[in-house]
Amino acid sequence: MSFEIICFDCDSTLSEIEGIDELASRAGCGAAMAALTNAAMNGEVSLESVYGQRLDLIRPDKAAIDWVADLYIERMVQGVQETFQQLHEQGKQVHIISGGLKQAILPLAALLNIDEQHVHAVDVLFDDKGDYVGFNKQSPLARNGGKTEVCLQLNPDKLKMAMIGDGNTDMEAKKAGAFCIGFGGVVARKIVQEQADVFTHEPDLQAVLAYLV
Repeated sequence: MSFEIICFDCDSTLSEIEGIDELASRAGCGAAMAALTNAAMNGEVSLESVYGQRLDLIRPDKAAIDWVADLYIERMVQGVQETFQQLHEQGKQVHIISGGLKQAILPLAALLNIDEQHVHAVDVLFDDKGDYVGFNKQSPLARNGGKTEVCLQLNPDKLKMAMIGDGNTDMEAKKAGAFCIGFGGVVARKIVQEQADVFTHEPDLQAVLAYLV
C-alpha cells in the first residue's frame, strides 16, 4: 500500500522523550505530570482536561523550551533520519502532527528537512523577557479529536494518508480516513495495539517503512 501523505507523532515516536514530562522534571513536578500524560495517552482522561493544567504547573520559559528542543534531538529514536530521508526521496508529503509545543519540536523537524509549515503543534506564548504567558488555546491539538481535524485539513483531495504514533490521540486520525500505524518502539500502549491498523514493537522507526511503500 502506497501513501501520498505521511504523518508522524513526535513524542515517543520520533524521540524517546515526552517533552512535557521532561519539562516537568526540570521544574520539579515530574511524577505528577507523567501520571497525567499517561492517562491522556492511554485514553483514560481527555487531553483538554489536562493540557492547560500541565502547562500552568510547569510554566516553561524560552530557556526551558530551548533545553527540551535539544533533548528531542539528543534522544531521537533509532532510524528516524533514515526513515525521513527515504520518504523525502520518494517524494512523499511528510508532516509532524503533535500535541507537543511547536517551538520545542521545530529544531528536530529542521534536522529532518521538514518545513515549518508541515509541523503542526501547539504554540507556546512568551512575554518580551522570554517568560511563559500561556499557549494557543485555539489549537485543535490541545484537545481530543484535534489530530482528526488537522488530518482533514491536510487532505482535502482525499489522498491516501497514513498516521504513525504511540498514543490514543494518534489513532483518532482513522476518523479522517488515515491508515494508522501504532509505533511501540518506545512505549507499547494496549489501547493503541487494539485500535491501530498495524502495530510494530520494533525499536527502529524504519520498521514502519514496510507498511508505507
